[in-house]
Amino acid sequence: MKKIGFVTCVQLGLSCIEEIYRVGQKLDLLITLKDEKAITKSGRIYLDEFSNKNKIPLLKIENINENIVLETIKKYDLDWLFIIGWSQIAKKELLFTPKKGCIGMHPTLLPEGRGRASIPWAILKKLSKTGVTMFKLDEGIDTGDIIAQIEIPLNEQITATDLYKEVNNAHIKLISEYLKEIVEDKIVLKKQNNNLATEWLGRRPEDGEILKEMSVEEALLLIRATNKPYPGAFIKEGNKKIIIWKAIQSLNEEGIKLRDGYISILESEVV
Repeated sequence: MKKIGFVTCVQLGLSCIEEIYRVGQKLDLLITLKDEKAITKSGRIYLDEFSNKNKIPLLKIENINENIVLETIKKYDLDWLFIIGWSQIAKKELLFTPKKGCIGMHPTLLPEGRGRASIPWAILKKLSKTGVTMFKLDEGIDTGDIIAQIEIPLNEQITATDLYKEVNNAHIKLISEYLKEIVEDKIVLKKQNNNLATEWLGRRPEDGEILKEMSVEEALLLIRATNKPYPGAFIKEGNKKIIIWKAIQSLNEEGIKLRDGYISILESEVV
């Protein structure tokens, strides 16, 4: 039986881990961030409970490329290492330490949308569809050979919360459908077409600010794209920051004034 490790610190990864056990496969090693690291990261989770319940060794680290990671992979003689929901780039030495290699997932239809903030950008760019790609990691950023993809249709009402759930379900489905092929060495790899590649930049919490010169459409789009588990769109009023989770266009001159009209807040919080 193949020996498998898993690296994650977010819900998408935990959902995959749970599916691995649901289909009857086991893990030989879990790796996650130290408890105090990235506590504000979108979707941040902890693996202690799952590790203890299933008696899986758990290594907590600051960086995926630390020597302790390489040593531990060798110690447990891993064939495959899943790295999912992890923002640090794995270097060549790590990628070649598991005997078969490393597998990742990216919430776009690669080669489109390499990079970061895939869920917010898919909404902000008004795409008609996005998806999740399972692929074998290489030294590039989301450039590895594709194992499988699942498409997710988008509409003009979808929020980041909705899309995160769809992406989570797609992760689970890919694990369910392709794990057996992975452990039996039956996967067929497909090269990405670099001529079609696009790269999306990272986003910061401050990028969610709603500015007065925005249109109503732009503001409502930003609110949908930065919804939970992301930091949210916001306005500033004096020393207060009002995070807006839900809003609609106002048909009269009430609410937040923007370039071409008003929006009314339906759900918010002050921080």
